[in-house]
Amino acid sequence: MGSFEYRGIKVEWLGHASFKISNKLKVYIDPFDLKDEEKADLIFITHEHYDHCSLADIKKIAKDDTLVIITEDCIAKLRDFKTFPVLPGKSYEVKGIKFSTVPAYNLSKAFHTRASNWVG
Repeated sequence: MGSFEYRGIKVEWLGHASFKISNKLKVYIDPFDLKDEEKADLIFITHEHYDHCSLADIKKIAKDDTLVIITEDCIAKLRDFKTFPVLPGKSYEVKGIKFSTVPAYNLSKAFHTRASNWVG
């Protein structure tokens, strides 16, 4: 898989829509079908589809203090984890990391609508 480093921050593409960002913290985005099981400090989940919100993969990398950043449709599925729900078009700060969300949807797919409040 591909990776690059910029100013001490390493970004690795793990396949499909999955990424790992590493510096002092380990941050995963949409972990799915992971081969790497390095423990996470933060996990970002963009929406509840199985290939973005994989319970099996989240369990592999979550620690007791891992915070999972989620959309509202993931709340019930991830009730056993420490979660932080987000909405599109907002800015947040968790564990010293500032981030902004943007709406994520498709114009041509009925199952990826703007009304779902998914994020990128």
